[in-house]
Amino acid sequence: MSTVTLTEPKQELKIVEDATCTFCGCVCDDITLKVEGDKITEAKSACILGKSWFFNHQHEGGPACLIEGRPASVEEGIERAARILAEARYPIIYGLSDTTSEAQRVAVSIGDWIGGCVDTTTSVCHGPSGIAFQDVGEVTCTLGEIKNRGDLIIFWGSNPAESHPRHFTKYSLTPKGTYVPRGRKDRYCVLVDVRKTKSARAADLFIQIKPRKDFEALWALRALAKGVELDAAEIEAETGVPLATWQGLMERMKRAKYGVILFGMGLTMTRGKHLNSYALLALARDMNAHTRFVCKPMRGHGNVTGADNVVTWRTGYPFAVNLARGYPRFNPGEYTTTDTLGRGEADAALIIASDPMANFTQAAREHLARIPYIALDPKDTPTTRAATVVFHTATYGINTPGTVYRMDDVPIPLRPAFASPFPTDEAVLRGIERRVRALKSEG
Repeated sequence: MSTVTLTEPKQELKIVEDATCTFCGCVCDDITLKVEGDKITEAKSACILGKSWFFNHQHEGGPACLIEGRPASVEEGIERAARILAEARYPIIYGLSDTTSEAQRVAVSIGDWIGGCVDTTTSVCHGPSGIAFQDVGEVTCTLGEIKNRGDLIIFWGSNPAESHPRHFTKYSLTPKGTYVPRGRKDRYCVLVDVRKTKSARAADLFIQIKPRKDFEALWALRALAKGVELDAAEIEAETGVPLATWQGLMERMKRAKYGVILFGMGLTMTRGKHLNSYALLALARDMNAHTRFVCKPMRGHGNVTGADNVVTWRTGYPFAVNLARGYPRFNPGEYTTTDTLGRGEADAALIIASDPMANFTQAAREHLARIPYIALDPKDTPTTRAATVVFHTATYGINTPGTVYRMDDVPIPLRPAFASPFPTDEAVLRGIERRVRALKSEG
């Protein structure tokens, strides 16, 4: 008696060169992916976070749309979503940092049609920096310039070893550049933080300041840059660091040929917030009286920089924009999503590629749960579970093409690895926009 052995059909193997990782703001675009069917089996050159991003975005199955927890067609979901937004008196749009710039443009258009607030995840991370940019300006650069020119690299309130693992090796510390041909040997690295993180191991100098004393430390450096005499006892009492250490750092900063300051949420989300960012940006500006100095924020989400750019193109402001009067108004604290929800003002919401139910304040989460809202996300999250209408969408960069912006405002194209059975964020948002326009014209 013969036996038959059943074998699974062999998956088609595909190699995607120069794929883009959209996990963090580095947006590394030199990844080589090995794809078998709808599964990525290898991500060459990706860091540990990038590999986790690529390997854990297979299709989860299930319906593309849910309305009040029940499966529905995408068309039905678009109709319900459009009516929720068109009939609301104070609708809000939030998220945008993990989707393409093409989808972001459509989201802002929807906000214009419904007269709502448009806000991004910037408001809970580098929002203070956005406010400071408007006051001070930004002495800016690209990551390529840092790689090829930077000989003094200062990280302030940032831990790239854990948050941006390839930043050291690809841009800021170890790569050989045009004017730093020996790579790490030609660079001096300083880390300023309130605690000794893993990034401190890579630094030549670690300065541990007192918590919530960033502004005082930066103002002391500004004074030293301008030749102002300071009281040693007072500076150490305020910052927790001897004046001699700050003087030594300032001397090194003045000697640098191309100084770079990269700052993170350890600076922007502590006491002082936008004033901290103001002080750092002003310090970079002051240093240009002595040598070339630049300053850049370390951005987290893959396209949060794109969200800032797109919202600014369309409205003139990067986040916390209210369009209710037919023209944009900018007011963080009044139009930021944590506040409109926390005060119980919003009566409908469109949440795109973000998870406020997992990280907002209790008051904001409770109010969001009380109002009808729409959520777009490739994954099942606390936010999608409580949404009135859910669209499970394709993952940007893995399933969909488009454009994202690296943390230095450089646009990067996406090269998808495999197709998804789910719609893209852009397709869903364009459908909602069409129905909203039709409903508003009927009204």
